[in-house]
Amino acid sequence: MWWSPGRTAGACLRMQLLLLQPCTQSRWRWRWRWKSSSDRLCSRMSSSTPPWRLLFFGSDEFAVESLKLLTSSRNANEGIVDTLDVVTLSGNVPVKRFAQQNRLTLHSWPLHDVTGQFDVGVVVSFGCLLNKGLINKFPHGILNVHPSLLPRWRGPAPVFHTILHGDAVTGVTIMQIRPHRFDVGPILNQELHQVPQCCTADQLGAVLARKGAHLLIDTLKNLSETMENKREQSQAGATFAPKINKTMSWVLWEEQSCDQIDRLYRAIGSRTALRTTWDGRTIKLLDFVGKCHISLADERKRPVPGSVSYQKESNTLAVCCKDGWVGFKAVLHKKRLTAADFYNGYLHQSLQKNSPAQTGGGMFISRKKELSQEDRRGLDSVT
Repeated sequence: MWWSPGRTAGACLRMQLLLLQPCTQSRWRWRWRWKSSSDRLCSRMSSSTPPWRLLFFGSDEFAVESLKLLTSSRNANEGIVDTLDVVTLSGNVPVKRFAQQNRLTLHSWPLHDVTGQFDVGVVVSFGCLLNKGLINKFPHGILNVHPSLLPRWRGPAPVFHTILHGDAVTGVTIMQIRPHRFDVGPILNQELHQVPQCCTADQLGAVLARKGAHLLIDTLKNLSETMENKREQSQAGATFAPKINKTMSWVLWEEQSCDQIDRLYRAIGSRTALRTTWDGRTIKLLDFVGKCHISLADERKRPVPGSVSYQKESNTLAVCCKDGWVGFKAVLHKKRLTAADFYNGYLHQSLQKNSPAQTGGGMFISRKKELSQEDRRGLDSVT
């Protein structure tokens, strides 16, 4: 048997075998307890079959779905989860709140020595690299639930980039963690998912979180067999999904099509508003309504990208982009303004000062020329 560090041979002789418990597939698992005043659990030989002693690493709402299903499996005595502990980051993150509400043992990060305490680790939206020494503490390794069909969209924001780039198909992947780099380990399980038209990143993420949680349970049921059939990721088709930041929210009217602006809004709109400039000031574009079909007073004049036209019938601000017009119901300019308010307070005055031929009905100006080189790279990933 394996002795935990710091135990002397004489001390281990005082360990007492309490029970021999049958597990699935008629396998047997030895349970040992350290006989002391607290009678605390000392160590146990790792089994090749469930139920598993799990250590879960996670932080956000996406991770909560997997933790929730693991907790239900443990409470229902389904024979998959024996014990379940949680590692999370500092702060009031969703995983921490769920663990506290369900009285799961919490460990702070960075983690102290866990030698001999767990069989398998599970990482879901944790955001920190795990080193080789820690990974080797788990006899069956550490699994990761990732919301894409790896190797496509490695990195911290796969769902956002799936929407941003108009992917028709995505899915979830259960992979084995490797040290030093994110999302490069061998694939254990994958399940495809058709991306619904017009869905947002939040909607897609919620579906993939549930799908990933169930795929994780299926993987844990037959982990040893699944490990034997794992496959290394191909470098062909590998793409990176960097974090979403405010740089990406700047609309480039001259370069982006109606479809691209629509995908940009559905990808990041719940996190940060789309932005442009008006009269040298930043304004936020709110309540996106998609592509607009409008009639101009003079059809012979080709509108300039960034031109703004107020559509009284629908109370919409229509903005000209690379291949058409997109609409917004409101803007944030010092304060929130409806399309009618913005027209009456700003756009109408601009039309009085400038001819429509010069302004195309008022102008929103792209800010790309003012951005740093680093910011430009972020915008280039959207266009």
